[in-house]
Amino acid sequence: MRLSIFFTIIYVFHCSLGSVEDQGNEFAEFEDFEDSDSNFIDVETPAKDVLQHSQGFEPSLDEKDEPIVIEQDNEDEAEVEVDSEFEHFQDADEFEGFEEKEEKPTAEPKITIAKVPVNFALNWDSYYLEILMIVGLIVYFINYILGRSKNSKISNTWFKTHKQLLEDNFTLVGDDGSGKEINEDITLTKESENVFLLWCSGRTCCEGMLVELRLIKRHDIVGLIANLIRPTVDQVHITVRMNREDMDSFIFAVASKKTASQMVKDLQDISVYCPEKKPGEKFNIPANFQVMSEIGEASSAILDAKIMAVLNKYPEFIDYIHFSDQFSGLKPTDDANNSNAVNKLPEVDKVLRFGFNLTTKGVRLDEAMTRLKPLLNMVFYSIDKVKRYRLSKEGKSKADKNRQRVEEAFLKSTHQARAEAAAARREEKKRQEKDRIMAEEDPEKQRRWEIKEEKRQAKKRAPRMKQLKVKAL
Repeated sequence: MRLSIFFTIIYVFHCSLGSVEDQGNEFAEFEDFEDSDSNFIDVETPAKDVLQHSQGFEPSLDEKDEPIVIEQDNEDEAEVEVDSEFEHFQDADEFEGFEEKEEKPTAEPKITIAKVPVNFALNWDSYYLEILMIVGLIVYFINYILGRSKNSKISNTWFKTHKQLLEDNFTLVGDDGSGKEINEDITLTKESENVFLLWCSGRTCCEGMLVELRLIKRHDIVGLIANLIRPTVDQVHITVRMNREDMDSFIFAVASKKTASQMVKDLQDISVYCPEKKPGEKFNIPANFQVMSEIGEASSAILDAKIMAVLNKYPEFIDYIHFSDQFSGLKPTDDANNSNAVNKLPEVDKVLRFGFNLTTKGVRLDEAMTRLKPLLNMVFYSIDKVKRYRLSKEGKSKADKNRQRVEEAFLKSTHQARAEAAAARREEKKRQEKDRIMAEEDPEKQRRWEIKEEKRQAKKRAPRMKQLKVKAL
């Protein structure tokens, strides 16, 4: 009895000492596992050797070698356990149709450039579009150079032929507006490749004279083709601006049939004051001319013996003659009428306009320009004649009535246009006010505005009555 109690105390004491040692050693719990793991031996054997030994299969070179763990219970016996990762190697269907081939290191690909023979036999049919474009450009530039030189030669020849006559009638010939002194080598001002200008001033009864040469667009091959369809000729247009006090109130024009129709259609003064065209036979001039005149006595006065002689002698050179004290240019378009309806009457000038044809076909250039000298002499004669001419009392009264009638018609049309514009502005203002009221969130204010608008509309529709005051007897 005493012996059992003694062994019990020793056992408890021994257990308490063991717990104290375990508390001091934190890794005591893993010591048992180390002892148990001593029964296993790690054999670093490549996986491919194991598989080759088991099934006679050698895996590819890309597969990595992995260790195989061999569990040994005793020193004499050892059992090989294959990891489940290689179980698919044991499946025969996994490698069906697979033949092992030794992989050889790949070499760099060799590029072989085939030698294609050059075809020196050019096929021009493949380049016909490029050839046409190149030929067209060459022809265009050649025509541009030749046409420009031809127009410059015509303008210079005309100026040299008439220079002395111009200097005899004007103090200043060739003023370009720069204010610089004119030298002896003055020429026409080049407006474009086919338009040349010349301004002359310093003569009594006129402010100046503008000479404009409008030649064929010889530099433009497209213009030449258009000229074949609708033929035109070189022309000289002369515009003389008369002083206000040196020309009476009348409008007169004589022109070829084609030009006369165009003048009636396009020019404001001709279409308003003298749209009626009369044949030239009535005035003893060629039949290809038509006369348009506001006052009959002005036609007989202008077409005197000298001017009729020029018209009869050079009918192919004269395109038109136009005298007007109400010249304002072309008729305004509909858009211009709508935008400028409230403006005043267009400004007018007193001008003498002449249009001459330059016929150079079949003759030398200097000879063709010499034949035009009598036409320029007729221009200076017309300037002096218009300065001296005055209408009779009846003619003057008729001319004044015509101008007053045109002014009243213009004011009437502008008054109607102004009224329509004012009505449109009022309607726009009312519409904006309505939009503003409806945009506000005030039903009472909207209701008051609607009542006010209904009263205004009712007042507008009500018949207007005139009140008369009668004095009592």
